[in-house]
Amino acid sequence: QVELVESGGGLVESGGSLRLSCTASGNIVKINGMGWYRQAPGKQRELVAFSNTVSTEYKESVKGRFTISRDDAKNAVYLQMNDLKPEDTAVYYCNGLILRATTWGSAQGIYWGQGTQVTVSS
Repeated sequence: QVELVESGGGLVESGGSLRLSCTASGNIVKINGMGWYRQAPGKQRELVAFSNTVSTEYKESVKGRFTISRDDAKNAVYLQMNDLKPEDTAVYYCNGLILRATTWGSAQGIYWGQGTQVTVSS
């Protein structure tokens, strides 16, 4: 199996910064992409940033403020969030597109972390 564990959420004032971390573990053969989604109360889960082997994409409203980075040697992805705004308040979920080993070979799946709360006060 594959497990994603996030850390780094918390409470911060408007204009502040936070850095989220996520590490994948398990029978990993290859990580084809990792990123971050978020879900605010009463809203659908949305893409914040995602990095795969060919491209990186960001939600329009976080461009210039958030930066995604990966450490493939550690199976980790990070999200540096600067100039945070109250509308960034949400539960942030790590997401991975991961090829895992199976008894018959390998299989690709989409995996989620448990989520970490980010709250930005005005």
